[in-house]
Amino acid sequence: MAVMGLDKLLVLQERDQHLLATESQLKAVPRDLAAVEQKIAAERAAIEAAKVEMKELEAKKKLLETDIQSAEEQVARYKTQQMEVRKNDEYQALTHQIETTMAGIVALEEEELKVMYAIDEAKQRFAAAEAVLKNNIAGHEERIRVLRERETVFQTEAKAAQAAVSAARTEVPESLLKLYDRLARKPGLPVCVPINDYRCGGCHLKVSANVEMEARKANEVTTCDQCSRVVYWES
Repeated sequence: MAVMGLDKLLVLQERDQHLLATESQLKAVPRDLAAVEQKIAAERAAIEAAKVEMKELEAKKKLLETDIQSAEEQVARYKTQQMEVRKNDEYQALTHQIETTMAGIVALEEEELKVMYAIDEAKQRFAAAEAVLKNNIAGHEERIRVLRERETVFQTEAKAAQAAVSAARTEVPESLLKLYDRLARKPGLPVCVPINDYRCGGCHLKVSANVEMEARKANEVTTCDQCSRVVYWES
């Protein structure tokens, strides 16, 4: 590998690849953060949904209590009216109203009992679920803390990598640098690759005999006749 400047080009390529890897990791952090924040939101929504379920059951219980109280007051009024009526048919009609209302009270009390059981079960489910969900949220928040720290590290690494790339570019001959920049755009990194088993280390296609011979000589820059990457013979 005696081509003038090729060793410097390989250093540049290595630093460029490191920079790209670091920038890729840095770009991934916001996506990772968003994913974790969505998980936290889902956990909190689950807690709120459980709270809403209990509130709805409590509201239903209060409504039933109000209905029972109203019905009991109605029975008391019917009984008062019974004491005041003179006619038997009126008395019997009030008796029927009392019996009907009392039956309604029994049904309401049965429904209230069911709701009370449901409230107890909901509280038990909520207590168990809340502990798990809060533990999950704590884990997610720790993950966010780690990601924030990682983001800071990647930012520092990216700045250092960019400085290293800039320094390496000054060491590469201008003609090679232009070729490198053109190839870095298309087909992309890696630009400089070895010939392995008579194949280009970039596109992995077999190179021509002429390319192979020129790469072995290493007198000048040789490019793959398939993908145009700079190739060299790795002894």
